[in-house]
Amino acid sequence: MLELKLLDRRVKFMSVDENGNGATKRRKIKVNYMARVEGEGGLDIKIRDNKVSDVKLHIFEPPRFFEAFMRERMYSEAPDITARICGICPIAYQMSSCHAMEQALGVSVDGPLRELRRMIYCGEWIESHVLHVYMLHAPDFLGYEDAIRLAKDYPDVVKKGLHLKKIGNELVTFLGGREIHPINVKVGGFYKVPSKKEMKDFSEKLKVALELAQEMVAFSAQMPFPDFEQDYEYVANRHPDEYPFNEGRIVSNKGMDIDISEFYDYFEERHVEHSTSLHAVIKGRGAYHVGPLARYSLNYDKLSPLAQEAARKADLEATCYNPFKSIVVRSVETLWAVEEALRIADAYEMPDQPSIKIEPRSGEGHSCTEAPRGILYHRYRLDDEGKIVDAKIVPPTSQNQAVIENDLYHFVEKFIDLDDEKLQWKCEQAVRNYDPCISCSCHFLRMKVDRDGVVSETK
Repeated sequence: MLELKLLDRRVKFMSVDENGNGATKRRKIKVNYMARVEGEGGLDIKIRDNKVSDVKLHIFEPPRFFEAFMRERMYSEAPDITARICGICPIAYQMSSCHAMEQALGVSVDGPLRELRRMIYCGEWIESHVLHVYMLHAPDFLGYEDAIRLAKDYPDVVKKGLHLKKIGNELVTFLGGREIHPINVKVGGFYKVPSKKEMKDFSEKLKVALELAQEMVAFSAQMPFPDFEQDYEYVANRHPDEYPFNEGRIVSNKGMDIDISEFYDYFEERHVEHSTSLHAVIKGRGAYHVGPLARYSLNYDKLSPLAQEAARKADLEATCYNPFKSIVVRSVETLWAVEEALRIADAYEMPDQPSIKIEPRSGEGHSCTEAPRGILYHRYRLDDEGKIVDAKIVPPTSQNQAVIENDLYHFVEKFIDLDDEKLQWKCEQAVRNYDPCISCSCHFLRMKVDRDGVVSETK
C-alpha cells in the first residue's frame, strides 16, 4: 500500500467587514486558479446555519466561437478546425466531425479504415487517461501539490506512467501524423495508412504498454477513497458488439435509449448567470453524468475479460457511483484501450485505399463519440456544394458542469465540519474527478467559502 503523505498548504486568512475594513464579519477563501485542470474558473460556496445554501462553479473564460468559424467552410475542413478546440483530445473532435459529415454526405467507413479509427482513439484515451491519473489526480489522493513532488517519493511509479503516456502519444503520431492536432485524419478515412510491417513493428510497443497498464490499475486501486456516492443518471454511448468509441446509441441507466440524431429532443443547453459556458441538462430531469464512470457502468459487459478481471481485483463493482473512484475506472479503460489497439494491430490488413471517395451534397449529419471525458456531440448542416451552413458542438465538460455543482453541494454538506483549508483541498479534488477541460466547454479554481456571512480567502 502507498503511504499517504499530506502536505502543508500555506493559507492566508483575511478578515474584513462589508466595506473592506478590518472586522470579523467576512472571511474570504479564494483560490485564484485551480491547478491540474485545463482552463480557468472559480468556485463559490455559501453556508448558512451549518448547511450549504449555494454552490456555483464559475466559468469566466470568453467564448471561442468555433461553431461560427466553420460556417461557409467546406465539409472537408471540419476535422482540422475542430481538432484545434482541444490539444488534449483532438482525435475526439476529429472523429465526431468525420462521422457527422459522413452521415450528412451519405457514406459509411467500414473495414480496416473503421478499425484504424478505433485504434487512433485508443491512443488518445491512453495518453489522456494516463496524464490525468499520474500527473493530475494521484497527487490529490497522496497529499502532494503536484506530480513533481510526487515523483521525488515515487520515481519509478511516475517514470512508468510517463512511459505509458509516451506510447499513447506515439500511437496518435503513428496514425495521425503528429501527436498534437493530428493532420492525417480526414472525412472518409485517412490521407495515409500504415503498412503491415509498420503495424507489426508498432505492436511491440503496445505489448510493453499492456504490462504498464496493468500496473496502473493496481496503483490507482490503492488510493484512499472518501465514502461518497450519488444517484447519478449516467449517459454514454452503447454499441451491441463493442465497448463504445465512435458509434452506437445514446443510453442512460434510467431508461434513455435514443438515436444520436434525437440528441436535442432529449437534451438542452442553458445559459447560467455565473458561467460563460452552457450547462447541458436532460429535459424534464436535469443534470446527468458523462465520462469514464458512465461509460464503464453502462458498458461493463463489453470490456475484455482481462479488463473485467483487473476491475474486480481493484474492488470495482460492475456499476460505480463513487466519483472519486473514477481514477480507477480510467485505469481500467486504459488497460482495455491498450488491448483493443493490440487486437487491431494483430488483425490488420491494409485497405485498398486510405479513404473512400466522397461527392459533396446537401444534408444534415449527427455524431456522438466517446471522448476521454465523455460523449462529444456534433451536428452539421451542408449546402449543395458541401459547405457548412450550421454547426453545433456539445463537449463533455459542459454536459458535466451541472452534475459537478451537484456533487460539490452534497460533498460539502457531508464534510461541512472540515476547516476551510481541508474543505478547499477536498473540493478541488472533487472537481478533478471529472478531469474537466474547461476551455473546450467555452477555464478553473478560485474558491470562496461564505459561512453565515464570514468569508475566508486563501492565496
